[in-house]
Amino acid sequence: MVLLAVAGYLAVQYVTGGPGAPGCAVVSDDGDGARYEFTPEQAVNAATIAAVGTGRGLPERAVTIALATSLQESGLRNITHGDRDSLGLFQQRPSQGWGTEREILDPIYSAGIFYEHLAKVRGYAELPLTVAAQRVQRSGYPEAYAKHEPDATLLAAALTGRSAATLTCEGLPGGTSAGGTDSVRAALVRDFGQDALQSAAAEVGSAKATPTPTPSVVESDGQTVLLPVTGGKGSGAGRSVRERGWQLAHWAVANASDLHIQRVSYAGREWTAGNTDSQWRAIVGQGASGAGGGLDSVRIVMTH
Repeated sequence: MVLLAVAGYLAVQYVTGGPGAPGCAVVSDDGDGARYEFTPEQAVNAATIAAVGTGRGLPERAVTIALATSLQESGLRNITHGDRDSLGLFQQRPSQGWGTEREILDPIYSAGIFYEHLAKVRGYAELPLTVAAQRVQRSGYPEAYAKHEPDATLLAAALTGRSAATLTCEGLPGGTSAGGTDSVRAALVRDFGQDALQSAAAEVGSAKATPTPTPSVVESDGQTVLLPVTGGKGSGAGRSVRERGWQLAHWAVANASDLHIQRVSYAGREWTAGNTDSQWRAIVGQGASGAGGGLDSVRIVMTH
C-alpha cells in the first residue's frame, strides 16, 4: 500500500510538474470559479492544438473536442509510447493508417489529422463530446472523454480567444529554446502559418487599397516582437479581431517558458512572467494607448 501511495504521488507530480514548479492556469470568465491548472509543456501543446483548429476555420467546439481527447489519451503530452504502437498527443497508431511515427510525433500533423477525421463526422458539433471523440478515436474506453469536457471547454475558450485575459502562467521563463525574437516568429509560423506575421492594408473610405503584407516588427531593442492582429484568412471563419488578438496573446503566454517570453501586452492588459500571481493587469501610464494597448497588435517582449 505504501508503494502504491508513493507511485501515485510521483505520477501526480509528473503530470502537474511537481511542487513549486512553474505552472499555468485558465479560469472561467463567467465568474463561476471554474479553474484548470496545467504545466507549461501541456500549455504549449494545447495552444498548438487550438491554433491548428482555428487555422482550418473550425469552430470552438472542434477545439474543445480535440483538447478533451488529448487530455484523455496523453494528458496533453507528446509521448513516445502507449498501448501497442500508439504515439503522440492523440495516441494515434501508425499500424492503423494515422501516419508514420515521425509524423504522429509532430504536434501540427497529429492535430491536423485528428481534425481531418473529426470533420468527417456528420454533425459532430451537436453530438455529445464523448460520442464525437469516440467516432474519431475508436477507443476501448469511449466514456472516458466526457470527464475532460469542463477543462477542455475552459482551455478552448481561452486559446481560441473568446475569453479574454483568462490564461496565465507563473514562474520565470526557463525553456531550452534559443534565438530570441527569431524563435518566437518561427514558433508562430509553425503553429499559425505565415499569416500570423502579416497584416493586410485596410480599406480607406470608398477606395480599396491593394493588400500589402506587412511583416511583424522587431523593435529597435531587439527583444520585442510587435505582432499585427487582423481577422480574415488564417484567423478562423467568423472570428473577430479581438478574438484573434486574445488567441495570439494567450498563445504567447502558453509558450512563455519555452520561448523565454517576459511580457505580453494586448487590449490594454499586460501579463508579466515571474509575478507571484502572474495575472493580466491593466496597462497604466506610458504606452497604455500604444502598441499592445489597442486591438490592432500584440506586443511580445523577450527576457534580457
